Amino acid sequence: MRAIWKGAVSFGLVSIAVKLYSATEEKDIRFHQVHRTDGGRIKYQRTCSVDGEVVSYDDIAKGYDIGGGEMVILTDEDFADLPLSTSRAIDVLEFVPADQIDPILFAKSYYLEPEGQAAKPYVLLRDALRDADRVAIVKIAIRQREQLATLRVRDDVLILNTMMWPDEVRTPDFGFLDDDIETRPAELAMASSLIDSMAGTFDADDFTDNYRAALQEVIDAKVEGREVVQPEEAEEAPAAAIDLMAALKASVERARQARSSTDSPAAEKKPAEKPAEKRAAEKKPAKKAAPAKKAAPAKKTTAARKSTSAEKPAKKSA
Repeated sequence: MRAIWKGAVSFGLVSIAVKLYSATEEKDIRFHQVHRTDGGRIKYQRTCSVDGEVVSYDDIAKGYDIGGGEMVILTDEDFADLPLSTSRAIDVLEFVPADQIDPILFAKSYYLEPEGQAAKPYVLLRDALRDADRVAIVKIAIRQREQLATLRVRDDVLILNTMMWPDEVRTPDFGFLDDDIETRPAELAMASSLIDSMAGTFDADDFTDNYRAALQEVIDAKVEGREVVQPEEAEEAPAAAIDLMAALKASVERARQARSSTDSPAAEKKPAEKPAEKRAAEKKPAKKAAPAKKAAPAKKTTAARKSTSAEKPAKKSA
């Protein structure tokens, strides 16, 4: 078992370091939602009801609906200042007889194990509760919620039973309670004799979950008959494929937006500059091709320049 909580039981000046373990576990046969044809797992995404976008865990907060379409959003900072004085302590409030507690109040059971050098005070509290034939009423905070609970002894171990708060128990409101219904003495005697004929001593091991056993037999029969579907892809593969597809779609959308931006008014000014760029591009290849004819054209130009320079002085002298 794995401890789900660590703290200390404190009553008076005594403090007992303990670990908390779940005392019960559900044995229900669990199923996954799958595609009927190929057995692929059905996955769900957390989407916002307003914009339809997928929301990550970091952007999820707690909201309280006050009605009328209005919501109050609470953050981690709001919960940090709440008075959880029993966050790491099990405070004993009083010791009461067990028969004074209505079983409807009990919610979940946990084992308490002493930690470190707390075994002796743990045994002391256990034996004292057993001798007094009482249970301890305590307060404990589990998963950021303060709960009422009891401490009692079972199989030489302290058991913590979380309880419902009194305002969490509903009041029965049924119409037949207001009717004046009487039972005849003969009917009551017959019912009492039936109860006496079916009287017994309760032993939990005498009862089994017949539905779960029958369902397990159906599953085992399908496994033996190889009526098993194995999805083609691994369990984690679809998530990676979905991410890749989303990235490809986003790239396509960006490319489309880039193409469509050329039709916008801001992009219409660019064609005026394109002819100048084309002219510059046309001139550049001509300059690059000139070096192939450097030998001959270069002499002609120099000769031409010399001739013109020789003509100029002649004109001046004339």
